[in-house]
Amino acid sequence: MSTEPIAAFESSLADLAVGYTRTDRDGFADALASVIEEPAVGVPLDGFEGISLDGTGVTVPPTPRLLTEAKTGVTPVGKAIAEYGTLVLESDEAGTEPVSLYPPTHVGVVRESDVLPSVESATGYLTERFAAGGSAVFATGVSSTGDMGALVEGVHGPKTVHVVLLTDQ
Repeated sequence: MSTEPIAAFESSLADLAVGYTRTDRDGFADALASVIEEPAVGVPLDGFEGISLDGTGVTVPPTPRLLTEAKTGVTPVGKAIAEYGTLVLESDEAGTEPVSLYPPTHVGVVRESDVLPSVESATGYLTERFAAGGSAVFATGVSSTGDMGALVEGVHGPKTVHVVLLTDQ
């Protein structure tokens, strides 16, 4: 895989003041431990070979009570868009969307191979997802709103976002 989308993604995250940790499968548990604040709630990392949230201090599956008490939410990221530092979060029965929105900190886990250069390069993925009846949310940085005047962050979602970027082995 070309390193260009990864470098662009890392640069976009830095521009957004979104932290990121780059790690391999062997270092995943330590990388995650360094960025979560407990109590933490998460969505199973199905499809991520060789890693899981078991034994990480992240409670799975989410419940309404856990969501309201959690300081950190951990979710898989379907795709990421390097150009904007955007995380494409799938709306699913596991609870990815609410886990990414309710806790004050969202930690998104994404594989390097799932980082796409641009929105245009994500259209095939999105077309297939939508045709199958699914949906996705584009999340770029922390929640912010300016509809009441000055820009305010963290009102409608996380105040902090961190990406754990899994290297492809």
